[in-house]
Amino acid sequence: MQSTRALLRHRSVWKGPHIVPLPIKRAAPGEKAPPPIRTQARAATILPNFVGLKFQVHNGQVYHDVTITEDMVGHKLGEFSPTRKRFTYKMSKNK
Repeated sequence: MQSTRALLRHRSVWKGPHIVPLPIKRAAPGEKAPPPIRTQARAATILPNFVGLKFQVHNGQVYHDVTITEDMVGHKLGEFSPTRKRFTYKMSKNK
């Protein structure tokens, strides 16, 4: 039961984790890796069987490549695809 509590961090236990059915294809030994899984489901919870897979998560404009590690289990896919650009001050020539 402890492993499922990590997945239910901000969601009630009786609802369970928010799982989106995604087409998961693993490469057999000796084959090349399958293409990354493209998804717009930013709210999908990362499950333990996703570890080692590559996803392309949509941020509203482009798809960002995300490789799933063990530290990401229980988080949402959208946490690893930023939707906003970093703000940088621009130097002006006149000053």
